Amino acid sequence: MSTIKQPVGRQSSKVYRRRRFVVGLGLLAVLVILFLIIVKPGASNGNADSPKTPATDTTESATPTDAATTLPEVATAVDGAACDPAAVQVAAITDETSYAADALPQLSLSLTNIGTTDCVINAGTGKQVFTVMSGQDVYWTSTDCQTDPVDAEVTLKPGVVMPLATPITWDRTRSAVDTCQDETRTAVPAGGASYYLHVSVDGVEAADPALMILQ
Repeated sequence: MSTIKQPVGRQSSKVYRRRRFVVGLGLLAVLVILFLIIVKPGASNGNADSPKTPATDTTESATPTDAATTLPEVATAVDGAACDPAAVQVAAITDETSYAADALPQLSLSLTNIGTTDCVINAGTGKQVFTVMSGQDVYWTSTDCQTDPVDAEVTLKPGVVMPLATPITWDRTRSAVDTCQDETRTAVPAGGASYYLHVSVDGVEAADPALMILQ
């Protein structure tokens, strides 16, 4: 019985071209499959598998995170626990001891933390009280005619003296809550009379008053 045998030896050029064509188609098919795997058509349509989704979420969450980090920077201005009154030293301060007849005393104060750790105290004008006395008589009090008092919490560092930013001018008159609208109030006695400035901040009083002699 006869059989059909494959030709032996060099094949015709057409055979080689067909083989190269088949191999080329196979390589092209492999490249197309790899391209589809990497690109994933349709993934940009809000798909959960979209590689862009994590990047978008990170950008949206950046704004509240950055805003939150600014909060500690603000809080450091009043960092610490409330001051123990025993750890706060208040001092009454005047710009002079003796005043000429036309000189108006400048009243001030300072705060010092005599403790060992930072602490917070309300040192606003709403918590400051200046009182001018002579003997047991009260002549003038800063809260009698005070307007727009404010609260201001500040941090006191151990051993650091914190002075009052702006002194208060005493016009050498008596004060009372019913005389705030008076254009002229009664002047206090002068001619060498002695007066003492007492101050307190947030309920903490100065241990010693400051002497003022009015000529």
